[in-house]
Amino acid sequence: MSIRNLDALFTPSSIALIGASNRPSSVGAVLAKNLYEGGFKGPVMTVNPHETAIRSTLNYRSVADLPIAPDLAVICTPPNTVVALVSELGERGCRAAVVITAGFGEGNHAEGQALKQAMLDAARPYQMRIVGPNCLGIMAPHAGINASFAHLAAPPGNIAFVTQSGAVATSVLDWAVNRGIGFSHMSSLGAMSDVDFGDMLYYLALDPNTHAILLYVEAVSEARKFLSAARMASRNKPVVVVKAGRSDAGAKAALSHTGAMAGADAVYDAAFRRAGMLRVKTLDELFQAVGTLASGTRVKGDRLAVLTNGGGIGVLAVDELAEGNGQLATLSPATLAHLDTRLPATWSHGNPVDILGDAPGERYVVALEALIEAGDADAILVINCPTAVADSFEAAKTVINTLHGRHLPVLSCWLGEAAGAQARRLFADRRLPFYDTPEQAVQAFGHLWHHHRNQELLMETPPAVTDLPEDAPAKANAIIDTVLAENREVLTEPEASALLAAFGVPVVPARQARDGEEAARCSDELGYPAVVKVLSKDISHKSDVGGVKIDLTSREAVRQATDDMLARVRQSHPEARIEGVNVQPMIRRPGAFELILGVAEDPIFGPVMLFGQGGTGVEVIGDRVIGLPPLNPLLAQDMVQRTRISRLLEGYRDRPAADIEAIVLALVKLSQLVACLPRVVSLDINPLLADASGVIALDARIVVRVASKPRAPMTIRPYPRELEQDIVTQTGQRYRLRPIRPEDENALVEMLKRSDRSDIRLRFFAAIKRFDHAFAARLTQLDYEREMAFVAQPQGATSILGAVHLIAEPNHERAEFAVMVRSDMKQSGLGYCLMQAMLDHARRMGITWVEGEVMLENAAMRRMAKELGFKEQALEHGSDSVCLLLKLDQDAQASPKAVMAGAPDASDVDVRR
Repeated sequence: MSIRNLDALFTPSSIALIGASNRPSSVGAVLAKNLYEGGFKGPVMTVNPHETAIRSTLNYRSVADLPIAPDLAVICTPPNTVVALVSELGERGCRAAVVITAGFGEGNHAEGQALKQAMLDAARPYQMRIVGPNCLGIMAPHAGINASFAHLAAPPGNIAFVTQSGAVATSVLDWAVNRGIGFSHMSSLGAMSDVDFGDMLYYLALDPNTHAILLYVEAVSEARKFLSAARMASRNKPVVVVKAGRSDAGAKAALSHTGAMAGADAVYDAAFRRAGMLRVKTLDELFQAVGTLASGTRVKGDRLAVLTNGGGIGVLAVDELAEGNGQLATLSPATLAHLDTRLPATWSHGNPVDILGDAPGERYVVALEALIEAGDADAILVINCPTAVADSFEAAKTVINTLHGRHLPVLSCWLGEAAGAQARRLFADRRLPFYDTPEQAVQAFGHLWHHHRNQELLMETPPAVTDLPEDAPAKANAIIDTVLAENREVLTEPEASALLAAFGVPVVPARQARDGEEAARCSDELGYPAVVKVLSKDISHKSDVGGVKIDLTSREAVRQATDDMLARVRQSHPEARIEGVNVQPMIRRPGAFELILGVAEDPIFGPVMLFGQGGTGVEVIGDRVIGLPPLNPLLAQDMVQRTRISRLLEGYRDRPAADIEAIVLALVKLSQLVACLPRVVSLDINPLLADASGVIALDARIVVRVASKPRAPMTIRPYPRELEQDIVTQTGQRYRLRPIRPEDENALVEMLKRSDRSDIRLRFFAAIKRFDHAFAARLTQLDYEREMAFVAQPQGATSILGAVHLIAEPNHERAEFAVMVRSDMKQSGLGYCLMQAMLDHARRMGITWVEGEVMLENAAMRRMAKELGFKEQALEHGSDSVCLLLKLDQDAQASPKAVMAGAPDASDVDVRR
């Protein structure tokens, strides 16, 4: 349901408190006090069957007695009364309720769970939204709303805080109020029976009073909605999250290295990173991070220069930097030489730049100017330790004056409770980031760098990836059909290799043999030395049972090794079905790296992918990262770079660098496999050998599941290849119509450059002359869960001739659209075909209303919209635009005749976000 009626929570016209009380210190009394004293301008009505007045205000005995229907209800009555109250409030027209009451299935008690479902069922007919149950309540300080039983009221500000824990909410509130931090919203979601993090992120992403969003997360529900909302919010404003429960005692999967190594927290970490959010570890760090990001300070790299008057303090900063917060910048010889001429001979001659304890303000200026002009660092941390021979406040003033008009990010740390207080106030007055300790300052730099990197991955244009062979899914599904038909779930190694090969992952050729003699004949064909592996549908890890023999250099060696292995395994595992052995050529790649690539199923986020150092000690080494599919080359490369082994893959000493592009491509191909084959629930490639000549999978293990037990869907909807189609215009021209991809950025910009300026103005309501990356990324990098764009291309070509864009509201009731064809393609009927495709997709999404805004002068668009059934609605008086509105018939589908029919093309209709 998402943001529908959330305005009733935070900007209601009236509020009712059900369960208000005069009993001191009761929840009902505290709620009444907070609501009355919050400053809300509308009526606050109380309901209690036993009271005449609450806090000297007339009380009502029942919901039916209320003089008007409340927009928002706050309920703190016993749990067995809540269902009937929700139903009664819904009938009166109430649009939202905050249920404070506990007792709705906490701890998975069946009776409480049933009560919770009954409450939701009662609210559903009225589209009434529920916050809670078992929550502290909500606050919207800008609207004067304190619908909580917190001990303090949140002052107005521009930070939104959303939490599952009421205790955390009150603790954060106490912490923030004492530091003068204000809030646009504070929401305690409790059990999240209805309104959850996804709903709140959608709402806050568009809220003008919210400049940054803080989350305290214990668990996520509806992961796809959460990620979609988080990606939307992160593009608009900083989103910082602290996640409770960071241990690695997550879900284990007995059949999969990947499942055993993923761990719940690692998956959450991957999800937050993929959404462009910044994750921190503690509540204190949460506010520190949002303060840093809200200051407007931004960095574009991870190199930090440290300028200090105390060597030991500089070393502490470097130690903290080594904890994953960035790297110490290397000062160029020219920079060092310049500093040598301006600083005392005993300065540190490196980074940290220690300018000695007696440094006056002028010495700070000299060093700071040199570091800024050199450009060796992405940011500078300036530290001052109080001494008896230098004035800390004077140093602060000179640093601030030096920074005037400069753009390089500079963080400051003036130590000393008394000595540094005046300087810190000065930095605060100038809105420059300052910190109490060097560790905090370096952490803040890490926040800036990690947030930049996450945003970069969210917005960066990936290179194009070679499409899969058309027959890849069919080949793979035939293998899976055979396995499931035999009541098996685990593919044999030959089956796994064939499936991987269908998707373009390099594998070792193999033959199956029933005994030693047959294995010897196979090795004659494949060559020596040879590898023999036991072939059994009942043995998961062959090396654990002595089922692998390598480096067999002769026919006799292969025969003997095979017979001995089969006899030994049959004796040690008599229950196992032994089908023979798998024979492969021995792959000799001296110096190759052993890697692991994997897929596992997370109960919340669905399929996840793993990359790291492989081999038999993979769990012990623990060098791995988790990512969410689908992957593009940039995301895959980021996964590789976040492992420890990535530094070795770059080459060292006499060991050449591995082919990183081949590793990245293998990850992307595996991601495509996940998207195409929902019956694959886990997969390990271990090891994947990687060296300068490329990669090859030596061993693979794949587990599948019948379609009647579907795998959890991918959290991020993959590219919808099934929507690709051919269209024919009225002139008989055939074009390829497909969903847009991020790598279409250059082609889309080229289409815009080749269009008339008048058409550009009609499309974007402005005379745009420059189409930069941020502009183009907004049009090409879509969340297919809530928006879609189709592009039209000539058959077999990459140029774009036209595009149509559809953006749905989070509740999928309404959607806005935009369409444009290249200027030289007008009057061809292409725009009509694009509109038909867009309307068909809107029906598939369950959209009820499609609308768009068009300039009055765009007569061609208005004529075409009329033919398609759109009605025009006037906007505000004097507007130069009208709104086009169409209610969709969900049973209607575009006929071939309609797709091919001609109509005047429109240049544009705008989407106002």
